[in-house]
Amino acid sequence: MLGYRNFILLLTLALLMPVDLLAQQGNGVESLRQTSKAFAEVARKVSPSVVLIQVERETEVAQISPFGDGQQWPFGDDLFKRFFGDRFPDMPRFNAPGGKQQGRQRAVVGQGSGFVFAANNNKTYILTNNHVIEGNDKISVKFLDGREFEAKIKGTDPKSDIAVIEIEASGLPVVQIGDYSQLEVGEWVVAIGNPFGLSHTLTVGVVSAKGRTSLGINDYEDFIQTDAAINPGNSGGPLVNLDGEVIGMNTAIFSRSGGYMGIGFAIPINLAGRIANQLIEKGEVERGYLGIMIQPLTADLARSFDLKNDKGILIAQVTKNSPADKAGLKAGDVIVNYQGRPMSDTGDFRNQVALAQPGSKVEFDIIRDGKQRNISVKVDKLSDHKQAAQESSQASEKLGIVVQTITADLAKQLGIKAGKGVIVTEVAPGSVATMAGIGRGSVILEVNRKAVNTAAEFDQAIKNSANNKVLLLVRDDEVSRYVVLSWR
Repeated sequence: MLGYRNFILLLTLALLMPVDLLAQQGNGVESLRQTSKAFAEVARKVSPSVVLIQVERETEVAQISPFGDGQQWPFGDDLFKRFFGDRFPDMPRFNAPGGKQQGRQRAVVGQGSGFVFAANNNKTYILTNNHVIEGNDKISVKFLDGREFEAKIKGTDPKSDIAVIEIEASGLPVVQIGDYSQLEVGEWVVAIGNPFGLSHTLTVGVVSAKGRTSLGINDYEDFIQTDAAINPGNSGGPLVNLDGEVIGMNTAIFSRSGGYMGIGFAIPINLAGRIANQLIEKGEVERGYLGIMIQPLTADLARSFDLKNDKGILIAQVTKNSPADKAGLKAGDVIVNYQGRPMSDTGDFRNQVALAQPGSKVEFDIIRDGKQRNISVKVDKLSDHKQAAQESSQASEKLGIVVQTITADLAKQLGIKAGKGVIVTEVAPGSVATMAGIGRGSVILEVNRKAVNTAAEFDQAIKNSANNKVLLLVRDDEVSRYVVLSWR
């Protein structure tokens, strides 16, 4: 039989258990309540600094006759005037050929978002996307408290899709800038903006990824990916952490429908802020220039260069008399560190070079012929005809080509240098060369890191290649790249 003491103990546990569960449930609800209060606090802190941007531009339109293409009023314009006179001056008469009236003007209205980034004396500077304000004649901003201001463009940078607009006002709340480098994947973030013109809308999500590059959205990319709902009209608005600090600027969405599909992209505030400061101070952006062509270091390329792994970036070409050339960088060098940071992503590297101050010195750790060395390069200023560190296209891997020695006559005919490489005169359809993007007119400069200047040298180099694999240095239109071809 169950003893009296054991009975009392079981009875006590039975009575206490529901209370314990209720307490746990209560703690869970309280935790959710605190989380929601954190979001509400972010909204109170940041929303007064967020603006609705409205833009207008004048465009010519052609109006079509309601009576069909090419038709006028059924009884002519004179009869219309006889009955109605000039009481309807804006009524289209459609007397132009083809039934269209030319020269009419109307305002095209667009909307976006922005936030107060900085203030100086009686000037307030608002950060937004270039695509929000580009090509517009009139820009106005509206704050949460209802105040409206006319704005003018302070500076734009289409390559990064960043713009700064300026209003004549003081005392407006400036956002607090966060530390993007401390942001982690999985953290809660809040997007505030004006989707579809719905002023000061807040959405919540997490950081899905960092360092998204090569998306083809901007020339210079380093996006935060988030699942916080971002829709048309959110562009230019802030992405904020739970401390109410701006860590990014909402810029783009991935969508097949034009609306939210769970993936949005924001420009990190460290990148946007540095560009915005230059726009405020100088009205333009100065970017660094090295004069190198780069490409990703694939596993096949790494093996061809006798590297232990594919961690790094391959230099495919160095522009003559460029900063990189003067410092001693060469095609075939593998960049493993830049300014003390490991480098593997070509997009990230381009961004870092572009952000370097012209006239400053940057440090490289490279691998050349199996040995690591350090090289210092003095950064030049990027101009329109230069590339900061241009990324070469990456070839596929598969050989079926005919090459010819570049004679003086052929060189003159093709506008290339004689005695420098061999020219491809024939490419077999579906061959490994075709798959790698090698075509008629491509110039092959090297085979397995050795120069080839005659067709005979090329053929011999291919025969000497081990494991049915070859490393080529190919040039097309002054752009060089390394290609690994393999065959059976």
